[in-house]
Amino acid sequence: MPAALRKVPFSVQILLGLVLGVALGFLARANDLSWLTSTLDTVGGLFVQLLKLAVPPLVFTAIVVSVVSLRGVANAARLALKTLLWFGITALVAVSVGIGLGLLTNPGRGVTLDVAGAAAPKKTGSWTDFLTGIVPTNPVGAFVEGNVLQIVFLALVVGAAALLVGEKAEPFVALNRSLLEIVQKALWWVIRLAPIGTLGLIGNAIASYGWDLLAPLAKFTTAVYVGCAIVLLVVYPVVLLAAGRLNPVRFYAGAWPAIELAFVSRSSVGTMPVTQRAVERLGVPREYASFAVPFGATTKMDGCAAIYPALAAIFVAQVFGIHLGVTDYLLIAFVSVVGSAATAGLTGAIVMLTLTLSTLGLPLAGAGLLLAIDPILDMIRTATNVAGQALVPTVVAAREGTLDRTAYDAAGRRDLIDPAQEPAATRQDGLTPVPA
Repeated sequence: MPAALRKVPFSVQILLGLVLGVALGFLARANDLSWLTSTLDTVGGLFVQLLKLAVPPLVFTAIVVSVVSLRGVANAARLALKTLLWFGITALVAVSVGIGLGLLTNPGRGVTLDVAGAAAPKKTGSWTDFLTGIVPTNPVGAFVEGNVLQIVFLALVVGAAALLVGEKAEPFVALNRSLLEIVQKALWWVIRLAPIGTLGLIGNAIASYGWDLLAPLAKFTTAVYVGCAIVLLVVYPVVLLAAGRLNPVRFYAGAWPAIELAFVSRSSVGTMPVTQRAVERLGVPREYASFAVPFGATTKMDGCAAIYPALAAIFVAQVFGIHLGVTDYLLIAFVSVVGSAATAGLTGAIVMLTLTLSTLGLPLAGAGLLLAIDPILDMIRTATNVAGQALVPTVVAAREGTLDRTAYDAAGRRDLIDPAQEPAATRQDGLTPVPA
């Protein structure tokens, strides 16, 4: 990396990549430069592929280590239950925002689309598939296929077993800790490429999705972004103030690098190391953060599993002329709170959407109408997911009296993505500094 660029804060590098990507995207679309569009697509695709490459080992080792780490946490069971409770509470509020916004804006009313040409996505979800899909038929297959939900199941079982075995399992736990450090180190290198990945992802989106494609879905797209903005800028600050007596500005200052990376990468799991570092910088004890963040990265999805499917279900029902009653809206809320693990922290929310549609008895082909703009929607959805994943452990730690409020108030004063700015001896997250 050039010496001059090393001095530029990472968030500014991301912003520069975003601006340049938008400019190149408009240039490619205005002049019909297919080679430029293809190049941008390749650059962005490679960045996402590199993130996905790290997902299976990262999820498995992080969860195994986090479950075993609960041994050193006082009242671990109570903390786990409170974390789940706040996951559920915030998910319920988020899906309520989605439903309310859908009823207010009617995103599918008056939309003219070729419904006959819509086809159900190849990858769909149902309660049966969800429940049976948790347990892998082949442990190796779960890693080869990148099935995050099955990897989470395996990691939870193995971690719990190692916790109960105790000292005899320590060599295995130590191996997982070492593997986690290695994977995180490699993933930090990938994260360093985020400005270039941002350029490719945003540039390709601009070049590929013109107003002619977005126009029929403009109201729906706007509703999704507004819904996520309400949760980010209203719901979460209220939770921080009311439940944790915390300054929301400080929270967002500390969590912003993770939210920013989530927006451009569209992967909660890929952002997980940054999220955990942000949560620890906010003053959450490392032992608790190492459990709550990996768990949240695979199950806490307020954007993908609450706001989006609620609005999308209303959109599909209105496009197909199907009336939804009170029972249907209650079902949407139930699916969002209980079934959010189906999204499993990867890019896209198609599985969760088709799970919601099938539960309501709506045409699965309706999901096909939204596939074209899914990358545009997924950016704000994932940013909302990650903000919620950082929020819950911060609030729980504050309510338990274990939050370091001095660290919380100081959060955001350093460039979180640049570990070289912090000496190894003073690091709180246990990660080895990455050379600039």
